[in-house]
Amino acid sequence: MSAGLALVLLAIGAYLAAHVAFDWIGRRLLIVSGAEYVLLGILLGPQVAGVLSSDMLESFAPITALALGWMGAIIGSRFMLTSMVRVPGVTWRIAFAESILTLCIVCGLELVLIRWLFGLSTTRALGPSLALGAFACASAVHGIEFAVRRYGGRGPVAAQLRATAGTNLFVAVVTFGILLAASHPADRFTSRPLTPTEWTVITVAIGVVGGALFHLLLGNEDRVDRLFISLAGMLTLVSGAATYLRLSPVMASMFFGAMLANTSKQHAEIRSALKRVERPLYFALLIFAGATWRPSAQSAWLLPVLVFLVARGVAKVGGARLVTRANDMLPVLGPDWGRALLGQGGIVMALAVSYLYQDTLALPNVVFTAAVVSVVLTDLLSGRLAASVLVPAKASALAEVR
Repeated sequence: MSAGLALVLLAIGAYLAAHVAFDWIGRRLLIVSGAEYVLLGILLGPQVAGVLSSDMLESFAPITALALGWMGAIIGSRFMLTSMVRVPGVTWRIAFAESILTLCIVCGLELVLIRWLFGLSTTRALGPSLALGAFACASAVHGIEFAVRRYGGRGPVAAQLRATAGTNLFVAVVTFGILLAASHPADRFTSRPLTPTEWTVITVAIGVVGGALFHLLLGNEDRVDRLFISLAGMLTLVSGAATYLRLSPVMASMFFGAMLANTSKQHAEIRSALKRVERPLYFALLIFAGATWRPSAQSAWLLPVLVFLVARGVAKVGGARLVTRANDMLPVLGPDWGRALLGQGGIVMALAVSYLYQDTLALPNVVFTAAVVSVVLTDLLSGRLAASVLVPAKASALAEVR
C-alpha cells in the first residue's frame, strides 16, 4: 500500500470515527472511544501485520507534528483568564496540590525502581521517571465533559473536576517540556551551551511569537474556514520549529493556544475551528502511536509499567482525598472524587510520541509502553468513572434541597 493511499484511508477512517461513532457512543454509553485505535495501530504496524511500515510511518511525520501541535493548542485554548479568575482559590489549591502530589509520588517510585532494576545512575534514570510522573499527572478531559453534560455541571464537584483536569494537563505538559529542555543536547552553533531555563523560555517564546504572527496576518478575521486554514498553517510552523529544535511541540502550541484565547476578539471562533478536527487528529495520532510501538528490549519492562499503573491509581484517589481533607473540603467534594481523574486521554500519547523522538533520554520503549497500556486500560472507562462521582454528588445535592 502506498503512503498516500494509507494516509487518505487513515484520514477518512478517523473522520468517520470522530463524527459518527465517538459522539454516539459517548452520549449513549458514556464510553470514551480511543483505546481501540491504539490497538488497531499495533495490529497495522510493523510489529504485526506490517500494513504501516517503518518508512511509511516516517513519511507521516508532518501529520504527526500537526496533531501534536493541535492537541497542545486545544489545551491552551481552555485557559481563559476571564473564566479562571471566577473559580474560587481553594479549587485551584486542591487542583495544583493533587497534580504535584501525583507527579512526585510516581516520579519518586519510578526513580528508585529504575535505578535498581536497570542499573542506571540517578541522572540517567531521572528522565524516564520524570516523564512517567508527567504522564501519571494527566487526566482525560473528554470523559469528564461527557459525564458533566449528562448529569449536570453546576455543582462544586463538577467545577472541581473541570479545574483539576485542566490543571493536570497544564502540569503534565509543562513538566514534560522542562524535561526536554533539561535533556537538550549541546548545540555546536552557539558560543556556549544554553541552560535548561533558556531552552524552556525558547519553548514558550515559540508559541508566543506564533500567536503574535497569527494576529499580524489574520487581524480581525472571523470566518471559521479561513481561521481553520490559518491555524493549521501556524500550528505546523510552531510545532515544526519546536520539533526541529528538539523541544516540546505540545508545550509550545499550548502557549500559542492560550495566547490566542486571551488576546483575540475571535476567541470563540478560534476554539470552534480548533475543535473541528480535534477528534480526527486524535484518532490518527492514536493509530500512529500504536503502529510506532514496539516491544521493549529490556526484559524487565513489565515491573515499571505495573508500578506506574498502581502508583498512579493510588496517587490520584488517595492524593485527591488527602489534599481535600487538608483544605477542609471533604464534606463538599466527598472522599472519592479523585476516581474521576483515573482516565487517561490523547495528551499522554502525544507526550509519549514526543519522548520516542528524543535519543538523549533512557528507556524510550519502556516509557512508551507504560503510556500505551495506561490509555488502553483507562480511556474506555473514563466517562463511567466520572459518572460514578457525579451521580452521587447530584443525588446528595437534590436531597439537601428537599
